[in-house]
Amino acid sequence: MSADLRYLLDTNIVSDLVRRPDGAAARRLLAAGPERAALSIVVACEIRFGLLKAGSRQLAQRLGRILEHFKVLPLEAPADAHYADIRTALERAGTPIGPNDLLIAAQARALDLVLVTDNVREFSHVPDLRMENWLS
Repeated sequence: MSADLRYLLDTNIVSDLVRRPDGAAARRLLAAGPERAALSIVVACEIRFGLLKAGSRQLAQRLGRILEHFKVLPLEAPADAHYADIRTALERAGTPIGPNDLLIAAQARALDLVLVTDNVREFSHVPDLRMENWLS
């Protein structure tokens, strides 16, 4: 992993980049430095599924151009340990989150990256997860 990597983009942020290439998320990304951001393989899967389901060739082409600029990070250890820790803490607190969001949070925390998301409400339950919302 690049030493300069700082951000892990969530699905809603990538979706905004695809739908609004000149929008708020795109402006924040340019200011932060696109080379400092990456995608989780989980996010890449969610985005590709959403585009396939929508059947939009134009959006699929935009996504292809966007994905060329980001490293897609594989899910690997120590994310598994973070996953177990986070899931246990959330279940004990009675605040579970969705399975994909749990994997994304575990990966961000394991890699010490800031998760960039518009889903602050759900991710705010995750202990020690750093977040920024580039859409608010």
